[in-house]
Amino acid sequence: MKNRKIGLIGLGSMGSEMALKFLAAGHDLTVYDINPERLAPSISAGAKIADSSAELTQKVGLVMTSLRSSDIWVSVAESELLPHAEPGQVFIDLGTTTAHQIRRLAEAFSEKSATLLDVPVSGGPNGIRNGNLHMFAGGCREQFDRCVLLFSVIGDPERIVYCGPSGSGQIVKGVNQLTMGLGAAAYLEAVAFGVGNGIEVEAICQAVGGEAGWRQHFESVANQVQQEKGNHVYVKFPELCYFLDEAEHQGYEIPLTRALYDFCRREELIVPDNMGRDSHPFWRALRCAVRPSGDKTEASGT
Repeated sequence: MKNRKIGLIGLGSMGSEMALKFLAAGHDLTVYDINPERLAPSISAGAKIADSSAELTQKVGLVMTSLRSSDIWVSVAESELLPHAEPGQVFIDLGTTTAHQIRRLAEAFSEKSATLLDVPVSGGPNGIRNGNLHMFAGGCREQFDRCVLLFSVIGDPERIVYCGPSGSGQIVKGVNQLTMGLGAAAYLEAVAFGVGNGIEVEAICQAVGGEAGWRQHFESVANQVQQEKGNHVYVKFPELCYFLDEAEHQGYEIPLTRALYDFCRREELIVPDNMGRDSHPFWRALRCAVRPSGDKTEASGT
């Protein structure tokens, strides 16, 4: 794999860390980002630069993308990757994308004798730096097997998992995100129930928290509320619509996700989430809906 030229499109908080790891491992890497300022660390580490996603696609045999939303990835794939795809070329989506779009575009790449793998990741920039990302793969098993060593540069070998045909990686990423998001939302709502009845967060934390299992997670969330960081307990709001969309396409309901998504959208406040994406904070929506008797103050991070 090191003899093969590889490319990476998208050098945000995740992509920039991936680029540095690939370069440190000795890979011949070409990079592109719409924001030229993000290129500097990769250039300093030895990366080659492309002037566009299309140009990068024409220069390398394996193209990876780390883009911030499903819509952006679909747009780039349709307008700049697919038109220049060549037989034998491999495309790897490392971001979170609506599964049915992955399946649709995988077929389009296949018609050009190219391969699309969906390999979304979990673990954040620290996971990349430490080489212990969770990676969920969908698509051609043969191509996945050929790429495992490349994935091992940024991921935990025990957590680089082939999940099934195209779109399967995105589905398992959905399981991952919903587990985190719905869990965090449940703890926030529980805290809001106590606060809404006049109980101090400190008392709730001390009484209900603990050192292991769900009590430890609850205490972590409650502590953030106590520190006026409740709006920064993220429930994966920017991605919930992806999972709702996929469920609708498959003809079933995910009612807790629907309720959470709709409830968050009741409030106009938008804050950046841990990946810099626009997010409607669940805690804000809860505090606007549930307040102690006589509380006329504005809802805040607490």
